[in-house]
Amino acid sequence: MSEKSLLPSRLLFCLITISMAFLILSSLFLLQFRDNSFIPNSVFEFILVNNTSGSFTTSDRTEKIRTPFSPSEASPTYKSKPNKNIGNSVYEKGTKCDPNHALLRVYIYELPPEFHFGLLGWKGSSKQNWPDVSNPSEIPHYPGGLNLQHSVEYFLTLDLLSSNAPNMDRPCNAIRVQNSSQADIIFVPFFASVSYNRYSKVHGKEKVSVNRMLQNKLVEFLKSQHEWKQSGGKDHLLVAHHPNSMLVARKKLGSAMFVLADFGRYPVEIANLQKDVIAPYKHLVPTIDANKSAPFERRPILVYFKGAIYRKDGGVIRQELYYLLKDEKDVYFTFGSIQSNGINQAGQGMASSKFCLNIAGDTPSSNRLFDAIASHCIPVIISDHIELPYEDVLDYSKFCIFVHSSDAVKKGFVLNLLRGIGRDEWTEMWERLKKITQHFEYQHPSRPGDAVNMIWEAVSRKISSTQYKVYRNNRYRRSRIPVKET
Repeated sequence: MSEKSLLPSRLLFCLITISMAFLILSSLFLLQFRDNSFIPNSVFEFILVNNTSGSFTTSDRTEKIRTPFSPSEASPTYKSKPNKNIGNSVYEKGTKCDPNHALLRVYIYELPPEFHFGLLGWKGSSKQNWPDVSNPSEIPHYPGGLNLQHSVEYFLTLDLLSSNAPNMDRPCNAIRVQNSSQADIIFVPFFASVSYNRYSKVHGKEKVSVNRMLQNKLVEFLKSQHEWKQSGGKDHLLVAHHPNSMLVARKKLGSAMFVLADFGRYPVEIANLQKDVIAPYKHLVPTIDANKSAPFERRPILVYFKGAIYRKDGGVIRQELYYLLKDEKDVYFTFGSIQSNGINQAGQGMASSKFCLNIAGDTPSSNRLFDAIASHCIPVIISDHIELPYEDVLDYSKFCIFVHSSDAVKKGFVLNLLRGIGRDEWTEMWERLKKITQHFEYQHPSRPGDAVNMIWEAVSRKISSTQYKVYRNNRYRRSRIPVKET
């Protein structure tokens, strides 16, 4: 073959080689800058400044722009390492919180104490609505016993009040603002669970209970507020953690966002996952230190359950499981209550068990799940309609076992399943459990990644869908006003 005939082939080979090299270099460049190469630097810095959402102000409300780059938003990466990617609060010890950098700006209605701390026996001066939260001796205690499990309202209110208190070290996730026009959400400080637990009975010459009277007054107050009328209540936040709290008012305030234990006693048009937040119960047993938690070999009980056995509705399964499991070796299944040191006994039993049963009762959820988490006892959830806190960012299958009710009542099913989980698999779940326990701790002042801040993050994730509906409904707001004919 002549020299001239080889030239086109060589030229073609050179062109292909150069093209391939250019393609490889381009791919490497795109991979390196894939997160923001197509976003102008000025816009990207605006979105990511201080790891929070950017914001701009409109004539009606300050609107917060949420982007996929925000560490507080749900993403698939949360599923693999929940303890490192959720609960990342904005927190600098000893510094004052800046509302512009907060995850949530919250306006609190100035309701009189009869709706909140007054229900705990607190009495301030005639012009004082709130206790001095920077002075622990002035903060009224929440009732003990089973009341504590629904104390969500108490801790959220304390946290918001603390956001403006001097010398309070707490995360800057939620900040109280003094003007509703600056707020992302409006908080209604009604201690609904306390109201139900302590004031739902009629006494003496009363025609209605204090609980019923407060609900009626609350509905009347909210319906008269400009903020409620403006959004139809969609940007309002109400805590009704006890399943029986706000039985009357919930029907009239159903457009608001609720913080609930579950949806067991709510019609779907009042409460649902699309707009509402599921919050954990406050566990009653002490939290075990991760370094002192008993490993597989030091937990002689395979399966543990202590509680009410005979329940109505979906809780009938407890009775069926009791007769299936009560005589099995290495199984502890018995009736129990908080009486006679019952809480401490339950804590010791869970801490000595590999698996703890969380079975549906009168409602889909119960405090028992969170007692198990605090005891680092792998929860076995047998409740087909349960909703779980922060499940959009927390993969419960990494540290819980789920069993359908229809399978659980088959003879031998539960025990065969649990006995088939060996030491290594159990230990992997146990290690994960110890890491996520902090997300279920209520405390004051709040701390990064605790239950209080996890709830605020969950509220923030719900706001975007809520705002979409509000803004969409506002499309024709001006044209609804009658136009004067000229």
